[in-house]
Amino acid sequence: MIKVIIFFIFMIIITGASRGIGEFLLKNFISNGNNVIGTFLNTKPNNIYKSNYYKLDIANIDNVKLFFDKIKNKINNIVLINCAGTNYNSFAHKSDLKLWKNVIDVNLTGTFNVISEVLPIMRKQNYGRIINFSSIVAQTGIPGTSAYAASKAGLWGLTKSIAVENANKGITINTLNLGYFNIGMITQVPKKFQELTKQKIPTKEFGDPKNIFSTINYIINNDYLNGASIDINGAII
Repeated sequence: MIKVIIFFIFMIIITGASRGIGEFLLKNFISNGNNVIGTFLNTKPNNIYKSNYYKLDIANIDNVKLFFDKIKNKINNIVLINCAGTNYNSFAHKSDLKLWKNVIDVNLTGTFNVISEVLPIMRKQNYGRIINFSSIVAQTGIPGTSAYAASKAGLWGLTKSIAVENANKGITINTLNLGYFNIGMITQVPKKFQELTKQKIPTKEFGDPKNIFSTINYIINNDYLNGASIDINGAII
């Protein structure tokens, strides 16, 4: 596991933490001695960390309110990492509108649901870190990704507004625009297309997720980095 020096113990809340990048982050923050809560919905978590998990549908505001009502008395120095998300691929003119809207409901509205419930706690404690995950997909224009791209692009404006509203309360919020890493959805893509994608990256390699972890730790320890949209993509063209 990766070791990073930290100044005090945080309460890390990671949505979508039962697989992929979310699970990777959960394991490494636990290894660093942090108190960690991970959420899941459809993918059951690893039994080793079962006690760290809560089931949560971020698109359901009542479910989100209940979640924070359960944990609000035991969380302090909160770092919220919004990993939970979903995808739907279809050309726009062929899209099923219900499936398209579901991506917005989860990736954008769901993320806002969680942020809106944690902000009052952070503001009362005069401390908070919020990290949203956007994607290179929202920057490059990939056929069939209109729902996903729209949901991830929406996080940029959301981040800017919330940063301005809460900066005087010791709260920062930033967005990471992830490229392609050796973890998560890219591993499910056929090898042929993986290789084509690698050819667009100067190193011809997907990123190591440890770079996401180290960037998050940098954000946590930087109280003047706020409202930013940070690309982590290996200079892909």
